[in-house]
Amino acid sequence: MLSKKQAKLFFLGGTALFALIFLGLSIDSLVNGIPKNTNDHLMTDGVKAGKLLWEENNCMGCHTLMGEGAYYAPELTRVHSRRGPDYIKAVFNFPGGWGPNGRKMVQYDFTDKEKQDLVDFFEWTDKMYLNGFPLDPPLKK
Repeated sequence: MLSKKQAKLFFLGGTALFALIFLGLSIDSLVNGIPKNTNDHLMTDGVKAGKLLWEENNCMGCHTLMGEGAYYAPELTRVHSRRGPDYIKAVFNFPGGWGPNGRKMVQYDFTDKEKQDLVDFFEWTDKMYLNGFPLDPPLKK
């Protein structure tokens, strides 16, 4: 058994040690991890405008992006590499709304520039390093 004084020292020492480890890892993430993994040098005005459209139209209310959002509609983190820019653009202004599998997305009347901005945003998210997320689906034989 530890005495009261020893337990207090053990607690304070452990707290200090793990606080230093947390601080070191946070600094390392900010200096080395985040800029390299997010490719912030590739962020163009089109990417920023696409992100703004994503937020203004509450796309996260149905879709997930990088694991965040609702699970009603498909995950869109790697949609650019899975489907391509032409598919993405076709979905937005599909007459009557896009609904291939029973779930229906409303028809957006985006301009060509707005559609390109969203494609740029999805292309940028596609190039992020996400440590293997999302996993590739198992292929059916």
